[in-house]
Amino acid sequence: MATCLVLANSLFSSPRPLKPTAKKHHLQPTSGVSLVQFPKPIDSTFLKPHFLHSDSCRIRFLPKASLGETDSSPEKPLPLVGEDSAAFDLGTQSIVSWVYFTVVLGVVLFVLDVVWIDNSTGFGKAFIDSVSTLSDSHEIVMLALILIFATVHSGLASFRDMGEKLLGKRAYRVLFAGVSLPLAVSTVVYFINHRYDGVQLWQLQDVPGVHQLVWLSNFISFLLLYPSTFNLLEVAAVDKPEMHLWETGIMRITRHPQMVGQVIWCLAHAIWIGNSVVVAASIGLIGHHLFGVWNGDRRLAVRHGEAFEVVKKRTSIIPFAAILDGRQRLPKDYYKEFIRLPYLSITALTLGAYFLHPVMRAASFRLHW
Repeated sequence: MATCLVLANSLFSSPRPLKPTAKKHHLQPTSGVSLVQFPKPIDSTFLKPHFLHSDSCRIRFLPKASLGETDSSPEKPLPLVGEDSAAFDLGTQSIVSWVYFTVVLGVVLFVLDVVWIDNSTGFGKAFIDSVSTLSDSHEIVMLALILIFATVHSGLASFRDMGEKLLGKRAYRVLFAGVSLPLAVSTVVYFINHRYDGVQLWQLQDVPGVHQLVWLSNFISFLLLYPSTFNLLEVAAVDKPEMHLWETGIMRITRHPQMVGQVIWCLAHAIWIGNSVVVAASIGLIGHHLFGVWNGDRRLAVRHGEAFEVVKKRTSIIPFAAILDGRQRLPKDYYKEFIRLPYLSITALTLGAYFLHPVMRAASFRLHW
């Protein structure tokens, strides 16, 4: 409105400045027109400035053009403060780095098998047996395994800044993975072996459509991985690990996709299996990830400061909440943030894991954990 008034004032004011005079006098009527009265009817067009009759000059009223407002379109996405997630440029990849990654992965799997998985040489069975002495209840043992893993995993993550200063980023990543990975394997194997040992609470496997719902839910849950998972070279410490501030892709939907994916996975398995062991596992896993929401935001705030606060305002924990209330503006080509090699790889791995479920169950059963 203020802009319109300024435009109007500039258009209807006299084009020539008035000359100052020594005497004050009343303005005299010009062209036979009196400012007080009109002796005869006057054509209304006579009072209009001559330039308004030209088609080449029109007054344009601009919406939302008041003082203090910006000219940025509310439909335009805001400039990024964080990083573009799941980006993968094949041209910038180093063959040597991926050779190192393959070697590191092979060494890790070999050491994991010898030191932990193989019952004749590893400590995995002894660890499970010691935790199982806590109770005869599979639900209690399941919760205890999750609690041990969560304490170590989140604890090491919380001390990351201090640990990286003492050991270096790569060495601390090796320590973090070297302790967390065996505990994760033990928890998963115990869950697979004892998932049907609890009290049956409901039975929905024969209900039409349940299998399709559970399958789709599990598939979606694996697409909700935290983007740092895709940085395989950093995960394996081939590249120097960094604490990234992601802002695009899945982060536009929820700032904590791993938590949302874990909740979906737990609900799907609880619906399908429907017993007390799965319910206990779901409570433990969801609780761990809810703590990760608070702890993750705290760590990002310490590391990235004001930049994280900006990203936090633009995103939400609950999926789609920031989009619905207008804090997050999706680009028109938002779908392109998912048509990337990491998401295509996750899709292939998820489908492969589904068809390999019988192999996973057989391998876990042979361990007798």
